[in-house]
Amino acid sequence: MLEYDFDTSVGYWVFATAHALVCSMNEELSQHGITSRQWEVLACISHEGELSQTELAERMFIEAPTLVGVLDRMERDGWIQRVTDETDRRRKLIRPTEQAGEQWARMVACGLQVRARATRGLTEDQMQQVRETLKTMCVNMNAMIGPRSRKGVSAPAANGSAPAATTSSGAAAAAAQ
Repeated sequence: MLEYDFDTSVGYWVFATAHALVCSMNEELSQHGITSRQWEVLACISHEGELSQTELAERMFIEAPTLVGVLDRMERDGWIQRVTDETDRRRKLIRPTEQAGEQWARMVACGLQVRARATRGLTEDQMQQVRETLKTMCVNMNAMIGPRSRKGVSAPAANGSAPAATTSSGAAAAAAQ
């Protein structure tokens, strides 16, 4: 029989919590006709500013061609524009439109609802401890992995600001901060 003490495994609880956050966020977003990939795109460019399609795909841990369909739909619906990078005319940057701001407000509201459910019963001191612990774990893990493996993984900034929400799990987890 396979045995493991999951109750004491930090990794298990981090992954289980991230999965529950993702599922809850997807449920909230779907009520507004929004996909988790659309949320990820706007979360990344909200946090980091304009990114190329390749950079965005790296942060979302998906292949660039997979992202094309998501971006095509978002562009068709008026949420983003693909603009030529002034410093490298071969590069197209993803820029949110004003209409994306309206959608982003809905997404943030969904995230706040998920956060409220996830943190029910926790004090602000407990939430601060969770944030500090997870930031420390993120820094520790980023120090252990090589640059190629770290593509798209953001560590907390020196000023203590949250890392980018770079995956479905990251986006949902960011909602619970």
